[in-house]
Amino acid sequence: MNDLHQLGLAKDSSQVAKVFAQVAPNWLAAQGAPSSYVKSVWSEYKSRFGVANQNLNGKLFELILATVLIREDILPFYVSVEVAFVPNVVYDLMVHDCAAGPVCISAKTSLRERYKQADLEAYVLKNVHRRAKYYLVTLNHEEADSLKSKLQAGELIGIDRVVIADSTEFDELVATLKELNLCAPPKVDVFTGASSVTTEKVEHLRKRPSTR
Repeated sequence: MNDLHQLGLAKDSSQVAKVFAQVAPNWLAAQGAPSSYVKSVWSEYKSRFGVANQNLNGKLFELILATVLIREDILPFYVSVEVAFVPNVVYDLMVHDCAAGPVCISAKTSLRERYKQADLEAYVLKNVHRRAKYYLVTLNHEEADSLKSKLQAGELIGIDRVVIADSTEFDELVATLKELNLCAPPKVDVFTGASSVTTEKVEHLRKRPSTR
């Protein structure tokens, strides 16, 4: 569990860290394609704990995807991300392409109506970062197929691709991410090219001896 804590992915005392340690004790050394790794860990989780706890399901799935990024050297990446000028949205996982900007990986164990929220999150992200990408990754095959149909019909406004995590299409997404030129996002200057009039400057002016 300590390695997850050191990486900033989970606290040692958290339930998700304890569960992950039981279902994927050798996650960094495990062999196989990304989709095989996801399928193996999730199957072990289901056999040991079931999937009744929706909150734990989501956190564990996000952690599994984060460890995929580590295993595949897709670095740096960021978790629970707030983006400047995109209020009230926390994105699950994100990398930053030096040329195109933010690339979001949204982790959803199931979709139901939550895809609408994901699509809105993708839309507001792209209003700020026009070249951003948003990939919705899920484990529910039936819901994913339905959402893919909506995507092809033009019913979604922000999501770029719907990906099933335990299928070869997830391997293709990972390959796409590995081709990006990743870097830390730039610091944002809200005001640029401006001459600032500050309190310090004004106070200095007031303290100058009078020329009269």
